[in-house]
Amino acid sequence: MAMDVIDYFIHGDDMQFVEIELDPGEAAIGEAGSMMYMEDGIVMDTVFGDASAQQGGLFGKLVGAGKRLITGESLFTTVYTHKGQGKKRVAFAAPYTGKIIAFDLQKFGGTMICQKDAFLCAAKGVSLGIAFQKKLGTGFFGGEGFIMQKLDGDGMAFAHSGGTVIERNLAPGEVLRVDTGCVVAYTPSIDFDIQFVGGIKTALFGGEGLFFAVLRGPGTVWMQSLPFARLASRIFAAAPVRKGGGGSGGEQGSILGNILGGDD
Repeated sequence: MAMDVIDYFIHGDDMQFVEIELDPGEAAIGEAGSMMYMEDGIVMDTVFGDASAQQGGLFGKLVGAGKRLITGESLFTTVYTHKGQGKKRVAFAAPYTGKIIAFDLQKFGGTMICQKDAFLCAAKGVSLGIAFQKKLGTGFFGGEGFIMQKLDGDGMAFAHSGGTVIERNLAPGEVLRVDTGCVVAYTPSIDFDIQFVGGIKTALFGGEGLFFAVLRGPGTVWMQSLPFARLASRIFAAAPVRKGGGGSGGEQGSILGNILGGDD
């Protein structure tokens, strides 16, 4: 499927959103629940599976849906198509504090590997697939790094990172060790592996987990300073726990827990 060529603008600093400008007939795809606003003339349609596979019949739709289910995403993708006149805009907001990264897939050989919850939106025609790490050790111990999203195509795609994002270009053979949750995306030429942190004392009391992601160049990697899992764990650790009769502090902790847990 041909990719739609889109113009975009990223607004904000720590709580960003991306505004995509569409010409008549152009479309963008967004992760479920990411849409912020859209102008009159843009029609929203929810499709089963990967929007890029809608021409492949039922089997293509089932394969696309299966890929999204494995990566922990919704079975459905939302397509925003401009069916009016002139230029219209649709905006997608990041789910928590951080930065939005714009990838021109054509500049990276048509493929990008991302954390499974990093994808935000893209030009219609970008295919959302899965990337399994092939090494046995990565499969057993990789955590966030084992099953990742693969973005294929030659259009624009947008990913979200937590905190501050940094881009590093690794030379051939250059190695970077990273907390597995801090890896947002990398080019397919990067060799990704998992490594034990070292001594028993460091593993048990170092506070950095038992394993590192080991990235070996050549290629480009994007890293985030604040993975959402790390932020959530600190919030839960700091929240007061209601005991017995409970005071106001305990009630606040219970309310906070209910909010983070998704209770009404």
